[in-house]
Amino acid sequence: MEVCTKKRKGLGDGGLYKKEEGDGGWRFASKGRGMEVLCKEEGVWRWRLCKKRKTSILLSVLSPPSMFDLTGKVALITGAMRGMGKADAVALATQGATVVVTDIDLKACEEVAREITATGGKAAAFALNVTDKKQIDSVFDAVIKQFKKLDILVNNAGIFKPKPALELTEAEWQQTIDINLKGYFLCAQRAAKEMSKQKKGRIINIASIACGQVGVGFMGSAHYSATKGGIIGMTETMALEWGSLGITVNAIGPGAIDTPMVAGIKSSPEAMKAITDRVPLKRMGTPEEIAAAVVFLASDEASYVTGATLFVDGGYLAA
Repeated sequence: MEVCTKKRKGLGDGGLYKKEEGDGGWRFASKGRGMEVLCKEEGVWRWRLCKKRKTSILLSVLSPPSMFDLTGKVALITGAMRGMGKADAVALATQGATVVVTDIDLKACEEVAREITATGGKAAAFALNVTDKKQIDSVFDAVIKQFKKLDILVNNAGIFKPKPALELTEAEWQQTIDINLKGYFLCAQRAAKEMSKQKKGRIINIASIACGQVGVGFMGSAHYSATKGGIIGMTETMALEWGSLGITVNAIGPGAIDTPMVAGIKSSPEAMKAITDRVPLKRMGTPEEIAAAVVFLASDEASYVTGATLFVDGGYLAA
């Protein structure tokens, strides 16, 4: 380690620095009094705090905690092979979490995991159909066996197939309910059982502005809106029931986000104009902008946030 002669807060007269075994510190062999010196370690200059100890001063690394640091956390994301789910996985891994990428297509999940590990992140991939409880239990069992715990769940898997309510079939209704609502419940329930063992956890449910109770309806989304409104109600109840277990449960309500799910809207200039005209920011959001909210709610900085729905919509609901 190099030490700069520049002083901060008046280190006093000069002196020699030497490594002392045992305490892992550096001592400033001088009678000078001061608080900090600038040291170079691994090519980076950092201020180091000097603590007086008898006739010398022990130097310890000044390492203020990084906000949104998820190092050592294990996060499972459903519907993560593309779009918002993939962005969530990448963002969580960037902040230090080990991410478990799940979706119905294992090869696609493995590709996302490879992208993450190629940039220095940690990731694993599993095929997961969130409507199948046996498969959910199998995947969660495997995750716990491999990583010993689960800290974060992002319920993101979902479908949206617009159709007028008068034309909607029972099968189409049920498919949407099973994936968008039942799947969220089953994954959250299993995650909470694991998180309760460590008395801490984060569950983040992806809802939507198309959720009812916001004064705005969306054509062709009776089935979809029913699930997203249900997710918010479920989130609030889970937050109440699981708060004493150290588990926070929150929802995110995305607005119009540029993902493969809205490809049909993007292909229609009229539909795009109808959406962006109402959005104060005059554009669609990006998956990465949703992922930023996910990182916040997954972090210790959100430790006092539970039962909340964070709308990330460019101001759509305020317009």
